[in-house]
Amino acid sequence: MKFKTKDMILVALFAALTAIGAFIKIPTPLVPFTLQYLFCAYSGILLGAKGGLCSQLLYLGVGLSGFPVFTQGGGPTYIFQPTFGYIIGFSICSYIIGKLTEKLDRITLTGLLGSILAGMSAMYLCGIIHLFLIMNFYLGKSMSIKVAILAGLFPFVFTDLIYSVLIAITASVIVPSLRKLGLVGDVSH
Repeated sequence: MKFKTKDMILVALFAALTAIGAFIKIPTPLVPFTLQYLFCAYSGILLGAKGGLCSQLLYLGVGLSGFPVFTQGGGPTYIFQPTFGYIIGFSICSYIIGKLTEKLDRITLTGLLGSILAGMSAMYLCGIIHLFLIMNFYLGKSMSIKVAILAGLFPFVFTDLIYSVLIAITASVIVPSLRKLGLVGDVSH
């Protein structure tokens, strides 16, 4: 995959925005409220599947290499944090949103919202599975899948649904214009 300088800058920008989103947070016992999902979703819509994926993988790589860009620091041992599954989910989320958005012939509010909700679902699936596995098999705290869903989904899903609607509304207004100018989509063209 070949990237132009502009594309590399956009990928790096969205990785940085996701990192900034980690520090705009409301702490809760297990998984804090952050703005990371917002920037993750926009990266898929505006950069396309490959560019969005690369931006989130860059964010992941920077954090795992030791830079404190995650909500509670960084480094390779961060994979043992109960919230790390959501960070993995950002990459999958961005890719799914980008791929589904690229397939839309016409950008509509409902089409975008469907893409965004599919990506969000994948992010939550990764996060909840990782939360369940880390709590039970690493931290040694017994947690049923039902409790993992209650702890990892329900406190946050309503806020993320509101974000999803806001993302879809704003993107449905700006993406058609950006498409006409050739400024959004798959950055590997």
